[in-house]
Parts: sequence; structure tokens; C-alpha cells
Amino acid sequence: MLFILLSITAAFWMLVALDTYRGLRELPALESEPPLTSGGKVSVIIAARNEEDTIEKSVLSQLNTTYDPVEWILVNDRSTDRTGEIMESLALKDRRIQVIHITSLPAGWLGKNHALHTGAKRASGNLLLFTDADIQYEPDLLAKAVAYFKRMKLDHLTVSPDLQANSFLLQGFIAFFLFGFSYYKRPWSANRDHSKSGMGIGAFNMISPDAYAKIGGHEAIRSRPDDDLQLGMQIKRKRLRQRMATARKMLSVEWYPTLQEAIKGLEKNAFAGLHYSYLFVFAAMTGVFISQLLPFVALIFADGSTLLMAWIAIGAIMSVYIPLTARLTNFNGWHALIFPVSVSLFIYAILRAAVLTAVRGGVQWRGTLYPLKELKKRTR
Repeated sequence: MLFILLSITAAFWMLVALDTYRGLRELPALESEPPLTSGGKVSVIIAARNEEDTIEKSVLSQLNTTYDPVEWILVNDRSTDRTGEIMESLALKDRRIQVIHITSLPAGWLGKNHALHTGAKRASGNLLLFTDADIQYEPDLLAKAVAYFKRMKLDHLTVSPDLQANSFLLQGFIAFFLFGFSYYKRPWSANRDHSKSGMGIGAFNMISPDAYAKIGGHEAIRSRPDDDLQLGMQIKRKRLRQRMATARKMLSVEWYPTLQEAIKGLEKNAFAGLHYSYLFVFAAMTGVFISQLLPFVALIFADGSTLLMAWIAIGAIMSVYIPLTARLTNFNGWHALIFPVSVSLFIYAILRAAVLTAVRGGVQWRGTLYPLKELKKRTR
């Protein structure tokens, strides 16, 4: 039985490898795009709640852009720290910045989604750019993104950043998360016009106002914790033109400062990605164990042809994991050595998120509890 499971696992990853190699070639790198330094106005919309440690550095990196004209709409979403004060200070120094303060959250909305919706209503640009409050921009990034957007005649462009991590264990966890997300969602499918699979990344979601209106804006996804991804999915549902690109040398973010924070962070999106279904969680984690952890477990007690098949399965897994993480991160490849540890941590994080959601009766995020019953309504 073990030999059969390992054989199926090896065959599965060989097929995934073929799709991955093809898909990675379809992801353009914005670094190679000639910049367009002037054109229609871009409205950059940033929602922030208690982001006093990151908001100033992020906005200052954006203000150095070589593209013109740009306006920034900073939305302070009920912060209890100095976030709003920092925003106002930035606005005093640069006329391109507007600040909106939100003091209450309407029923049926998640805070970030409502804040982005509010900011979008204030925007006057020919393009809208939704970005997070902790992203670091290189000066040419926006100019290259607009150039690519216009050259490809897009409705929506999302860009994958460099995810920075200080510890080796956290690098392994992040790399595995990207690996798991990529074989599950196949993000390169967004670059195939016939595909119904969409992609959106919170670090960089650029969209035309017309497309934003056609998908119903953030109101259409007002209670989705995975708002960035869902925005991209809405684009595909409306058969609009979308592309995903990478910008590892020009766009960066410290995803989470510690492994503990990363595991906690998955409380918000992980269960949503599994449709708030405990049955789906059980099935998915069982599949992850069999397809990604079992081959390593088999090395301990298997022998003969079964041991050989375990090594073949591991080789097939690595044939996907190594090139994928090399393309999407700036990490060195040594984190592959702790792959089984990363798998185990990921399974723990997902199960933890599901259990905590059940115990709390919803998703707890940034001081607000969003009832599971309401979240499920919006996934139907």
C-alpha cells in the first residue's frame, strides 16, 4: 500500500513539474520593462490600521517614484496608535497625499475592504493602485508597471513582491507557503486569457476604474478576508484582461517578522482559502501529509523498492519546489533541507486557524471579530 501511495505521489509531482515549468515562463519580470515616466494619473490607495511602525517608510519609498502624476489616498481605518497622526504629517509635507479617517465599521464589511472602498471613492486617477501599508517600492517600479499595463492593454495587473525573512526557519515556512499556494492556485493561469483562474496580491493590485466598476468594487467582496485574491478572481469572472508579474528587485515586504507571527497571520486567510469548510480542511491536510510528508516519513522505515520509490517521490517534489521558490523569492536554496519541518508547521498552522475560528465563532483580526456565519454567506 505504501509503495502505491508513493508511486502515485511521484507521478503527481512529475505532472505538476511540467505545468510549473511552463507556467513560470509565463510570469514576466517587471525589471525588464522599459519605464513610462509620465501619462495618466495613478491613484495609490493604502488602508492602514495600527501600522505606525511601517506606514511612513512605505509611503516615503513610493513618493520617490519616477512616474508622474500620482496621488496618494491614505485611509486610517480606526487605528488606536499613531498611524493617523503619521499620515497627517506626511500629507503636510507632500500635497499629493490625502488622508481619510474612518471611525466606525458598517455592518457586513471587513475593515480593510471598507477602507479601500472608501479610498477608491475619493480617487481621481486613470488607474487605481491598491497596496498594503508595509510595502517598499523602488523608484522605477510604478513607471514600469504602468508601462506594462498600457503595453499589454490590461484591466488589472498584480505584482508579486520579494518576501523578506530574517530567520532560516521563517524562510522555509514562507517558501513552503508559496510552493503550496502555487501548485494549488497555479497563479500563472491568470496570464492565460482563456483561463477562469484569477490572481490578486495585496502588495500590488493595479486596476482601471472601468474594470473596478464592472466587478462591483470592494463592495462585491466586502466580507472576504482574502480581498486581494478575490479582487483578481472577480476580474476573471467578468472576462476582463489580467496579468501577474514579479518584481523581486523592485517591490519588497517583510511578510511577518517572526515564525510565530506568520502562523498567527494565517488565521485571517487560510480558512477562507478552504471555503470555511472543516471537511475541506481535513481532506486538504490529509492530502498534504500524503503527498508531501509521507515520502520523508517512509525514509525511516521503508526498504527495498519502497525506499527507492520514496526517494523518487522526494526528487519529484523538489523538482517543483526548488525552481518555484527560486523564481518567486530571493532566498538561497538551503531551506529545501528543512522541507519536512516546513510541511509540518504549515499543517499545524492550518489546523490551528480552523480550530480557533470554530472556538471564537469567527475570524479575529486586528481587534475585530468577524462572525463565521456572515463570512460564509459571502462565499456562496
